Amino acid sequence: MKTIFVKPLEIERKWFIIDAAGQPLGRVAVKAADILRGKNKAFYTPHQEVGDYVIVVNATEVTLSGKKRSDKMYYRHSGFLGGLKSENYEKLVARKPTAPMEKAIKGMLPKGTLGNKLFTNVKVYAGAVHPHAAQQPIKIEM
Repeated sequence: MKTIFVKPLEIERKWFIIDAAGQPLGRVAVKAADILRGKNKAFYTPHQEVGDYVIVVNATEVTLSGKKRSDKMYYRHSGFLGGLKSENYEKLVARKPTAPMEKAIKGMLPKGTLGNKLFTNVKVYAGAVHPHAAQQPIKIEM
């Protein structure tokens, strides 16, 4: 069996929209990461960018099971000694509403230059309004 290689100019990219209201955070992130990678296409190749664009709306209305709203921790480091900062889900959403969804999606993409490029193809919005109506996104049911 031979791998199908598609030239970058031959790839037809579509726009998809996912409404995250009432959906689990991880399920939405997995669906978005699969579409970004292109795993829903017949000519998926792991080292090529063959995926589509994804718009995630209502990112602040996702659900978390158990006590994760207060117990789930997010970490970042300034690079200096003793520069580890930590905050829980509630504080992170209050500071930057789209950050938990972005971190979940980015964590499911490959590390390195391919993952960085794929992450530019996802747009996350806290509310239901987005400026991408001209792209005529296709709604995905979860």
